[in-house]
Amino acid sequence: MRIALFPGSFDPFTNGHLDVVRRGTELFDHIIVAIGNNSSKTRYLSVEHTVDIINEVFRDEPRVSVQAYKGLTADFARETGARFLLRGLRNTTDFEYENTIAQANRHVNPELETVFLITSPALAAISSTIIREIHRFGGNVDDFVPFQMPPAPQP
Repeated sequence: MRIALFPGSFDPFTNGHLDVVRRGTELFDHIIVAIGNNSSKTRYLSVEHTVDIINEVFRDEPRVSVQAYKGLTADFARETGARFLLRGLRNTTDFEYENTIAQANRHVNPELETVFLITSPALAAISSTIIREIHRFGGNVDDFVPFQMPPAPQP
């Protein structure tokens, strides 16, 4: 069985992320959307809320599951039996960053292969960072996320 891990903070989960997972289901038997805990970032939405949201988005897709994890992605892949990491690339800046991460993951887990999907052009401008900023200041982000965002936190 070809199991792929799609790791990220998904804060929030965007239509770009959704596109990568949907396209990934054509390549893999099962995809685990793996919500990591990046110690250098403060979350906008809680991990628990994010798990619930993504589970709801994929409620009718049995080949997609969602798990939160701590620690190294390469170790979590080994624990789950995933031999592939699925990553989306929006631009060359993403490639430079993701290539470095892929090499480090391969060092930690030599059986782990990273597969890059180029983001669909209509979704390439979407980033969780931009969506958070728009939402934080009361802007409408409905076109960028596949779910209803909760009310923005009060400053």
